[in-house]
Amino acid sequence: MLGKALTKVFGSKNDRIVKQLRQTVQKITDLEPSVEGLSDAELAAKTVEFRNRVDKGESLDQLLPEAFAVVREAGKRVLGERHYDVQLVGGMVLHGGNIAEMKTGEGKTLTSTAPVYLNALSGKGVHVVTVNDYLAKRDVEWMGQLYRFLGLTTGCILHDMNDAERKEAYDADVTYGTNNEFGFDYLRDNMKFDLKDYCQRKFNYAIVDEVDSILIDEARTPLIISGPAEQTTELYQHVDSIMHNFQIEEHYTKDEKARQVMLTDEGVLLGEELLGVENLYDPRNINQLHHVNQALKAHFLFQRDVDYIVKNGKVVIVDEFTGRTMEGRRYSDGLHQALEAKEGVQIEKENQTLASITFQNYFRMYDKLAGMTGTADTEAMEFKKIYDLDVVVIPTHRPMVRKDYADVIYKNHNAKYRNIVKEIRELHEKGQPILVGTISIDVSEKISRMLDKEKIPHEVLNAKHHEREAEIIADAGQQGKVTIATNMAGRGTDIKLGEGVRELGGLHILGTSRHESRRIDNQLRGRSGRQGDPGSSRFFLSLEDDLLRIFGSDRLSSIMDKLGMEEDEPIEHSMVSKAIENAQRKVEGHNFDIRKHLLEYDDVMNKQREVIYKQRREVLEQDDVFDIVDDMIIDLVEGLTGRFAEEKTPSEEWDWQGLENAVEETFFIKLDWTEEERKGLDTEKFQEKLRSDVDTWYERQRETNGKEQMRQLERMILLQVVDSLWKEHLLHMDHLKEGIGLRGYGQKNPLNEYKREGFEMFMSMIESVKQQTVGTLMRVKIIQNDEIEQMEEERRRQRELELQQAKLAAAKPVEDAGSPQRRNEPKVGRNAPCPCGSGKKYKKCCGTLA
Repeated sequence: MLGKALTKVFGSKNDRIVKQLRQTVQKITDLEPSVEGLSDAELAAKTVEFRNRVDKGESLDQLLPEAFAVVREAGKRVLGERHYDVQLVGGMVLHGGNIAEMKTGEGKTLTSTAPVYLNALSGKGVHVVTVNDYLAKRDVEWMGQLYRFLGLTTGCILHDMNDAERKEAYDADVTYGTNNEFGFDYLRDNMKFDLKDYCQRKFNYAIVDEVDSILIDEARTPLIISGPAEQTTELYQHVDSIMHNFQIEEHYTKDEKARQVMLTDEGVLLGEELLGVENLYDPRNINQLHHVNQALKAHFLFQRDVDYIVKNGKVVIVDEFTGRTMEGRRYSDGLHQALEAKEGVQIEKENQTLASITFQNYFRMYDKLAGMTGTADTEAMEFKKIYDLDVVVIPTHRPMVRKDYADVIYKNHNAKYRNIVKEIRELHEKGQPILVGTISIDVSEKISRMLDKEKIPHEVLNAKHHEREAEIIADAGQQGKVTIATNMAGRGTDIKLGEGVRELGGLHILGTSRHESRRIDNQLRGRSGRQGDPGSSRFFLSLEDDLLRIFGSDRLSSIMDKLGMEEDEPIEHSMVSKAIENAQRKVEGHNFDIRKHLLEYDDVMNKQREVIYKQRREVLEQDDVFDIVDDMIIDLVEGLTGRFAEEKTPSEEWDWQGLENAVEETFFIKLDWTEEERKGLDTEKFQEKLRSDVDTWYERQRETNGKEQMRQLERMILLQVVDSLWKEHLLHMDHLKEGIGLRGYGQKNPLNEYKREGFEMFMSMIESVKQQTVGTLMRVKIIQNDEIEQMEEERRRQRELELQQAKLAAAKPVEDAGSPQRRNEPKVGRNAPCPCGSGKKYKKCCGTLA
């Protein structure tokens, strides 16, 4: 109560931030007359002036009022749009490295131009991140006019571009692209063998559009570059063929909240019987157990036309938040193959991870990060904890007048759908446009079929019909239009009202159920009531909806029964809406915990990734990596000293046989020290002597192979060894993470165990990098051209000799097998010169065939 009273008097923290920023807006407005008087050339010349001032040490914050005034004027001249004051406030929030929450239709795209321009003056590049290629291309063409007018260069990263085109786009002052393209380019760059082939520059400043969609909704899905693993697909089909035998509760249990399926004891026995194994949990059968678990998920958790669709003979994932298909994306860990087996389509081979990163860790690499969206405040705590981003709610340019009605709840699905169609028919008859929001494809198609029966014309937008997305959404505000859309997150196209629609009440939003996240519901609502337009919204629910069914509708159901309410009679009360919001908060909290949990695990991998990529870059930046190889040799010598040179034991009693074997295995050299040389050594003397021998041998290698060739070999072999072992390490870490949860049963913290074992595995990998790199370099021999020619000549002679001998053998008469053979020509001694004229001894030449 006291807190509310104080807020009324002093305003909220958000109000105080906005009030402070409005003072700077006034300074920008005061500069407007002087900027208006500039010619186009003089206005564009301001960019050169600003850059010179930055080079001389002036901060971007000091330049802000002037730079924003220049952008506002350029917007008027090039785009015919003058930035509203609230858009300048939003721009300052973005420049400060925060999230600007702006209602739909408030002009986020134009808002971003001022901070993008200001930050591009540093010459370090600015990335604007969009949710799809269409928006990236649209925005770079649209807003790019403004940047190019002011003398900045622009680029756009699209899916089908080659490396040269990508590099050119990244070198621009302002670069647009999707989160996927930016992330995959980072991974691809760190797999290259020459810095000249890298596309990206260092990460300076990024503005993420639809920031909640990218940094929250997609945070659970890592970006993965993979290659085919050597595994057969037959086991997927075999396991899939036995799934019809498994019955819920008897053989498996399902936890829809946690999205998990677990075998019961009976289910384990059935699996063992059907697969013909004695113990599914025997380490030898862990592969079969894994396949059974994934097949159970595929059959009993994942639904066709909800979680995925089948298109052109392929299983395509549907994004649960945006309703878009995710072409090219695959579920990991064999789940996608299990779905392919279930649907009877071709099963692609399972892939092995070559490189991966989460969006959380990718975007945390930027020196400064900002974001904008219509819905971020509900996730403000997560943005702060994970990304250190504050959310500032920007006031609307005009007051919001949309009417948000309380939810209506029916007893079952049938009653709900009947009343949804009834409301659509009533509103359609008076000409009011309606946007129907669904959370899955099958619901959108069910409602579409019901509207067809009622002969109500309508458009459907979902993962199956996304090609005309922008056109369908743009027309959704016209009189009499009915549009069904699966999830409206990140559509990026404004719905403008047609003639006479304002008088009819504006666009009506009809939600067919509540989403797990309040934010997704708010995104749907936000499509109506833009820029002070009239509008309305209402959500229809039933006690059979997943949210109410899973998260507790018993109390509501008993109330309806006690009141004797009919099927088509709804509960409509603000208290019900609040109860549903509470359920959503619980789910949001649960999902946040999952994302945080995944991030904690990925942070372990991220630290290791940073070490490996940093080491790779150091190798690529240097023409000569001998110092790195030399350090590896020192480390390996120290390691052998620690293993075999015992300080308190006389050197004559050391395990010299074991030491000689280890030295030969590590350095490919024989330790031929005399008895005298082995006496009276301490660890320091031993280390010096061994180091001297290794250095001598390595120097001989450099002389033999040529120092220039050896310099190139050192680089190439080091990179190849690092990449090969890193790939193996990723696979081992995947396996470790898959089974680490079981440590909890032993009263151990799985995360701590993962950190500890992951660290040990990483250090073991680093040791292997040293051993394999040095060992390969000690063994490698470059064959010179004259040696190759000599070998080819010897091979040619050998082939001719074999051919002659074959002809002779064919020409000889066959003698009685029991008769002794006579030799007419004199016998050639093994050490005599070969009669073929090669100059070699007979035993080393033709004698090898005798």
